[in-house]
Amino acid sequence: MGLNEIKTRIAAAAARAGRDADTIKLIAVSKVQPDDRVLAVLDAGQQVFGENYVQEAQRKWPAWQARFPGVELHLIGPLQSNKAKAAVALFNAIHTLDRMSLAKKLAQQGAEQGRSPQLFIQVNTGDEPQKAGILADELPGFLAACRELGLDPQGLMCIPPEDQDPVPHFRLLRRLAEANGLPLLSMGMSADFEAAIAEGATHVRVGSAIFGARDYG
Repeated sequence: MGLNEIKTRIAAAAARAGRDADTIKLIAVSKVQPDDRVLAVLDAGQQVFGENYVQEAQRKWPAWQARFPGVELHLIGPLQSNKAKAAVALFNAIHTLDRMSLAKKLAQQGAEQGRSPQLFIQVNTGDEPQKAGILADELPGFLAACRELGLDPQGLMCIPPEDQDPVPHFRLLRRLAEANGLPLLSMGMSADFEAAIAEGATHVRVGSAIFGARDYG
């Protein structure tokens, strides 16, 4: 499909929703993609990329960021507490703040490094026991506790259940964000980003539709 077609579809979805496409940030999800595919998208001018794994990002992104100034790197996969130091140093945004132990590590590392990545709280909108994320009714208390630590989450993130219509989950995330004064919504992936834009997404995470199918070897 490719980068330009995704950008065209984002613009069209924004227009249908009566929104400004410039308020929607496209995160090109480059995890487990061959270097040549990522470099082609960098050469095409894409500025925001998402990675799931800290160690993979450490391997490739410092050199690429030196070569392509201004590129933003977003962590969109689960973050182990023992990787918090590296994540704070490397990423511009972390979309997967999902527990208090991690919040404490991020606050500690932010203070030590003098660096504060933009933070999104991951919400388990489907109440799935196997999935990370704060439950919807726990969000106000968790957000207050994060702020007491000196953190300043700016948004929410969700991954709807694979076997369900994502729209109710996007709507729930939007209501939660509005109720808690959070301006950013990270929701929508390759299969459903247009629906997420209709429901207010400010960040969409698109991988295979830009780069092609991943080969996990």
